[in-house]
Amino acid sequence: MALSRDGILAVDDIQIEKVPVPEWGDEAIIRGLTGDELDAFQGSIREFRPTFDGKGMEAVLIQEGMRAKLLVKCLIDENGDRLFTDQDASALGAKNGAVLDKLYDVAARLSGLSEEEKATLEGNSGASTADESSTSSLPETSSTAP
Repeated sequence: MALSRDGILAVDDIQIEKVPVPEWGDEAIIRGLTGDELDAFQGSIREFRPTFDGKGMEAVLIQEGMRAKLLVKCLIDENGDRLFTDQDASALGAKNGAVLDKLYDVAARLSGLSEEEKATLEGNSGASTADESSTSSLPETSSTAP
C-alpha cells in the first residue's frame, strides 16, 4: 500500500538517542532535527560573499561555534524539551571539545547530514571556509539520506 499524505504527516519520525557522557557524569539525550530546523542550522553557518574575482557570489562556511550551534538545537531533557536556547551556543562551545565532537557526530547522523555534507561542515573538503582564502564554493544543499 502506498503512503498517504495523512499517513506521512502522522508518523513521528524524529530519532532520539542517549549517549553516555562520563565527562559530564551522566548521559545526554540527542534529538535529530526536523527538516526546517536542519535548514535553519545550515543557513546559520553559511554566508554568501563576493568571489575573489568579484564576478559572482560564493557560499562560505562559518565554522566558529558550528558544533555548539547544532547541539543547542539537539540536546533535550527526558520530556523532549530543549536544554538550551540558540543563544546558549557560545557557552556550550566552551565545554570539552572532544565531548562536543562526539555529541555532534550523533546529532549530525540523527539529523540526516550526509557524510559528504558533514565533511564539508567539518572542513575536510575543498569547500571554502571563513578561515581560508579559497574561492571554491560549498555544494548546494540537497536532500540528505538518513
